[in-house]
Amino acid sequence: MDSFDGIIEFVAVAEKQGFSAAAQELGCSTSHVSRQVSRLEQRLGSALVARTTRLVSLTEAGNLYYQQCRELLNGLQQANEQLGSQQYQLSGVLRVSLAGTFSETYVMPALMEFARQHPELKLQLDFNTHIVNFVESGFDFAIRFGQLQDSGLVARKLVQRSMMAVASNDYLQQFGTPEHPDQLRQHQCIYNNDQWTFQLADRATSVKVSGRIHTNNQHALVNACKSGLGIAYMPRRNLQPLVDQGLAVPVLEPYWYQGINNWVVYPNRRFLPARARLAINYLLQHFADWQE
Repeated sequence: MDSFDGIIEFVAVAEKQGFSAAAQELGCSTSHVSRQVSRLEQRLGSALVARTTRLVSLTEAGNLYYQQCRELLNGLQQANEQLGSQQYQLSGVLRVSLAGTFSETYVMPALMEFARQHPELKLQLDFNTHIVNFVESGFDFAIRFGQLQDSGLVARKLVQRSMMAVASNDYLQQFGTPEHPDQLRQHQCIYNNDQWTFQLADRATSVKVSGRIHTNNQHALVNACKSGLGIAYMPRRNLQPLVDQGLAVPVLEPYWYQGINNWVVYPNRRFLPARARLAINYLLQHFADWQE
């Protein structure tokens, strides 16, 4: 069984990207972690960790070994959790990557309620739009919006959303009202992604747009539209308040796309920690009857 010595320390070093941080996570000394990882490397006859003065990274062999070890520890944790039929008492840190206004407004409160139900669970939320490397970042899962790139990840639909295009009266009076998505090429568009998807003749069609305002902040997009700086195309819940308040007018309504989704994304692996598995199931159930 001594072949298992050092695996927990090695996984902690890989996920924390440092011996000191791993020691703090495990509640032991840095020298103990370093010694255990060194002994593990000696037994395996392979360098797992590349050490520099400022950064600790995994070697190619270390990266492959980490993925197997992480799966092993997840499986062991799941076996321990399933041993009894009692209610799970979750602990540890649930790390989630989120992006967008929907995550801020709806997903975050749901996760807060999940954490409230499990007092020993710590919640770490990171808001960014970057592609998540689950091996390097240590995230349990991510919440993402729109068309996902093909990958080895598992993606489960959280909600389906409908899009809406609007512009202020001032903008439309000055530049005219587009009657077809192709006419957007002659308009100022306020955008995050410059490829807008519309429903044309029973199929989804992408239109490339441009404009003076380009931002990944949803509030900035809404404010720019309200200020008459162009046409915005976003999920309906983001723009409907502008229309209700008389600050914007819907345009291109026959072409609005109805099939944009929010997703729960996580690694394609056999074992998920209970904290991730139960949190994902909680979110899926929480949003089961959600309407745009």
